[in-house]
Amino acid sequence: MKNTKIISGFPGVGKSYMFNNNSKLTILDSDSSNFSWVKDDKGNNTSERNPNFPSNYVQHIKENIGKVDIIMVSSHDIVRKSLQDANINYTIVYPDISLKDEYIQRYKDRGSNEGFVTMINKNWSNFIVETEKETFPKKIVLCEGEFLADVINFII
Repeated sequence: MKNTKIISGFPGVGKSYMFNNNSKLTILDSDSSNFSWVKDDKGNNTSERNPNFPSNYVQHIKENIGKVDIIMVSSHDIVRKSLQDANINYTIVYPDISLKDEYIQRYKDRGSNEGFVTMINKNWSNFIVETEKETFPKKIVLCEGEFLADVINFII
């Protein structure tokens, strides 16, 4: 059984990069959107919220603990609260509050839609300040130019 680490990564820290470019660790990139929306007949997300979210997402995480080295999870506040309620230890990786412009550019460079970029831009300070107030998770704050890959050894 593996000693699975749960990483809640703020958007743009490099979760997908780690998942796609790592050969040493087994990583599960658990996108919460696969659990937070009702699916249509073809398995596509609809615009209807899944009433079982986030409990279905936390159950998925629990089922994979011990099977992989790392489970990448959402940084949404409801997910973090659910992890805490389930007493699932995790590390949150997020940028320093001063890095708003760098992260907005990361979102644009990766092709995020304008609605997402606008939402993060509008809520940046609130998201970071709320994360900094948390006491349950282990926290790693990224500095300018840093990504998850730069700090992964501190987590594992």
